[in-house]
Amino acid sequence: MTTGQAEAGPATAPDAAAGRRRITVRGVVQGVGFRPFVHTLATELGLTGHVTNTGEGVVTEVEGTAAALASFGRRISTDAPPLAVVEAVDTEDVAVTGDTGFHILPSRTDGLCRTLVSPDAATCEACLAELTDPADRRHRHPFLTCTHCGPRFTIVTGVPYDRALTTMDRFPMCPRCAREYADPADRRFHAQPLSCHDCGPRLRLLTADPADRTRPPRPAPGPDPVADARRLLAAGAIVAVKGLGGYHLVCDASDDTAVALLRRRKARGDKPFALMARHADDVTHLVRVRDEERALLTGPVRPIVLLRRRQVPAPDPDAPVLSDAVAPGSPDLGVMLPYTPLHHLLLGLPGEPPPLPAPPGRGDPQGPRLLVMTSGNVAGEPIVTDDDEAVRRLAPLADAWLTHDRPIRIPCDDSVVRISDGEPLFLRRSRGYAPLPVPLPVPVRPALATGGDLKNVLCVAEGDRAWLSAHIGDMDDLATQLAFEEAEAHLETVTGVRPQVLAADRHPGYRSGQWAQRHTEGRPLVRVQHHHAHIAAAMAEHGLPDGHPVIGVAFDGTGYGDDHAVWGGEILLADYDGYRRFGQLAYVPLPGGDTTVRRPYRMALAHLRAAGLDWAADLPPVAACPPQERQLLARQLERHLNCVPTSSMGRLFDAVSSLAGICQHAGFEAQAAVALEAAALTAGEDHGPGYAFGLRAAPLGTTGADTVADPAPVLAAVVADLRAGTAPALIAARFHTAVADLVRRGCALARERAGLTTVALTGGVFANTLLAEAAARLLRQDGFTVLRHRRVPPNDGGLALGQIVVAARTAGAAAR
Repeated sequence: MTTGQAEAGPATAPDAAAGRRRITVRGVVQGVGFRPFVHTLATELGLTGHVTNTGEGVVTEVEGTAAALASFGRRISTDAPPLAVVEAVDTEDVAVTGDTGFHILPSRTDGLCRTLVSPDAATCEACLAELTDPADRRHRHPFLTCTHCGPRFTIVTGVPYDRALTTMDRFPMCPRCAREYADPADRRFHAQPLSCHDCGPRLRLLTADPADRTRPPRPAPGPDPVADARRLLAAGAIVAVKGLGGYHLVCDASDDTAVALLRRRKARGDKPFALMARHADDVTHLVRVRDEERALLTGPVRPIVLLRRRQVPAPDPDAPVLSDAVAPGSPDLGVMLPYTPLHHLLLGLPGEPPPLPAPPGRGDPQGPRLLVMTSGNVAGEPIVTDDDEAVRRLAPLADAWLTHDRPIRIPCDDSVVRISDGEPLFLRRSRGYAPLPVPLPVPVRPALATGGDLKNVLCVAEGDRAWLSAHIGDMDDLATQLAFEEAEAHLETVTGVRPQVLAADRHPGYRSGQWAQRHTEGRPLVRVQHHHAHIAAAMAEHGLPDGHPVIGVAFDGTGYGDDHAVWGGEILLADYDGYRRFGQLAYVPLPGGDTTVRRPYRMALAHLRAAGLDWAADLPPVAACPPQERQLLARQLERHLNCVPTSSMGRLFDAVSSLAGICQHAGFEAQAAVALEAAALTAGEDHGPGYAFGLRAAPLGTTGADTVADPAPVLAAVVADLRAGTAPALIAARFHTAVADLVRRGCALARERAGLTTVALTGGVFANTLLAEAAARLLRQDGFTVLRHRRVPPNDGGLALGQIVVAARTAGAAAR
């Protein structure tokens, strides 16, 4: 690559120079227009010198008067580009050289890389104005970008961040783009993904043969792939669209037939689809959009934001219609706004004519205003990024492919966020956030943590920073395991961390742990207990230092316990160095493992039996279980055949959802619990008499816990309410209140006995905001400091952060 060089205006005379300083800026300072910013600032202040990218960050030498140098030192942080994150500025005086201009030097690749790669960013307002301006040369350019927006992490092949180390290296700049790239006054000065209609990348549309879907798709004949794709969507087709971090499967969200077809082809069950809307106002008749949520929707990241549905849609004859098949039974809609120029084009630019008249009973006559935008993959597999693979793997799912020739270096699913207690709560931390580091409150040796087997995210760390990968997925198929390996290698490349310690979950069957075992290469492998890792993650992201143990409430679906049972309803007294099991939900048998997870009525029957309650015919789970299966299940529970004991709060949510008659079959993870929360939200404010867990001391030497929470009184109260004709929504609300009260009582006991006043709420169950907000409110009323996840998910997507803090310190202590 030829690096643009530009000279400042009138040089500062050598004899007027008061000094020269070398300034190293660390943080997210590459791929965000930082060198052009430095050049402009130095020129404005009449300073001479140079700036370059290095593996450590951006290094600048400036020479001039004392006043100008002081101003430069202040403004390099305060006036930094919008996507920059300045973490540290180191300054040292150096010898005056008498430079006569200011230059941008070629990047230096010597030394260890410690700079931070920027996440991908949504199209900025300046680029969007050009996209919609017929007089602009980039009008309708699908890959329009500048130093303030566009792809970064997903196209980076190495650091320092330069075009030659991105997947844009195959697209030589045309003369006009090259001039912009070299012009310090231009917004695209040293914008590495810079392109236009002349120099690529380029779109193309491929269409499947409707008579024989096994045949390779053929190029569409039309001159405008986007217009052709819009016509297909308006006619009810499913189109695979290549985005920043992978392919999406897209259809018209108002078209019942198209949404049902996509759900059937993808074997999606009732799992909700995400939506993309042209504007936030296009969904306000369906959901409530608070100020914090609107800021997320319209900001530079544009994740999927979970928005609470209105129980009754607001009347608006001009609002787009939403198919009931998009998110059946869900209390929320996952909504995002366009974040690439291609998305804007696909939804239609202002004033653009409709693609074609919508067929009777289908879609919007102006073209789709709401699009289903779901990951381009077969259920359980990672998102597809490779073009040939997309044609092959998505052939049974898509009618057409809107693709392009810019490679995606690393997969990156859309992030999923909601607002809880006025703060972001991540359900999936990926596009727009990865690979931004999480600061660590304790120093760690260079380490790699492999996370868990569900919602896998891996993590590397060194010193006081940890970098989490994008969402990888569930490690139960070969494609995801290969994606894991690729993500691990890429994360080491862009961070420069060379792990000396590995960390993994204690579960012997986890594929993530088996990978770590195969790749130790003489390095120590530390196995970290699942719920300890959850609690350590919450502590680390809140900056808790050494010597500050917490009461950790870890509620989730499954985690390998010290006694080989399935834990998941735990109160641990924990710090980074260890933990003690203070409280647990009483064990019940988990009959049949995954089979029971998919059939919540089995978990309900197991809980009823453990509580000493009959399997009476009038109870919903009894009616839902076929007689022959019921007989086999009774024998299995009686003889303890394939019945691992579990203390899982997630499984108790499943059981109550079934017992209340809300959900008997789960087609996706946590469906029964989500349905229970949805029902509770409709119950109103007055819940009447509540339920209460029993709390008792654990028999000595049995589970290692001091206190056991017995759900039997809650289950008995649910059965009594059912027989009294109480509405399922009211039962659901009372159960949520009971669990929040259990958290309050359990933490009060822990404080009484251990003297701790800080509580960390963690684990996938606390993605349930109805429960999490109620528990946090009660704890704060009792004077506790409450830690809730704000930077990483409470589910297993945040597990690796806790693993790495625990393991790196454990291995470090052993080494000392």
